[in-house]
Amino acid sequence: MYGPIAIAPPDQEGVEVQTLSCMRVALSGPLLLDIARSEDAARWPGEVAREDAAARRTYAARCALAEAQDAVHGRGPDRGPVPLPTAGQGAAMELVSAGGEVAARWRGDPAEAAALVLELTAGGELSVDEVLDAAVDAAAVCGLLVLAEARTTATSDPSTAAELCLTAVSHLALAVALASADLD
Repeated sequence: MYGPIAIAPPDQEGVEVQTLSCMRVALSGPLLLDIARSEDAARWPGEVAREDAAARRTYAARCALAEAQDAVHGRGPDRGPVPLPTAGQGAAMELVSAGGEVAARWRGDPAEAAALVLELTAGGELSVDEVLDAAVDAAAVCGLLVLAEARTTATSDPSTAAELCLTAVSHLALAVALASADLD
């Protein structure tokens, strides 16, 4: 899709492109990622079971920590119209936050991001696999959101849609790099 734009002279306006490939990728991306995840689970069921057991253990530890912090610091009176998260919700949010931070750092400095993973997992409330999986999810979701934006932009602004597709590739490549990471 981006080829005609790349070879056009810099001052040329209105380069005609075909957006079908962008639409195809944007529509099939989420499904293909779900299929790949299912195939991985079927290929390595023992690893999936081990990660699920570790996730239950660390989730329980995060919930216990959140409840202990609530007991020490108190939840206080009603702080407005939005209720505070429960211990379980806080535990899930902590993992998502850790994954997003690792993904953001990995792009700039993988060694710094790896050190962050080890720091985040030192207390036992998070496991290395969980944090890396959450980072993969964060990068993949960013890529899918960019693809969705490219799809909606494709008819009105094909050039921007092409640029968005290229941006999505970098997010998905980051997800692959994170999925391949081995900190052991």
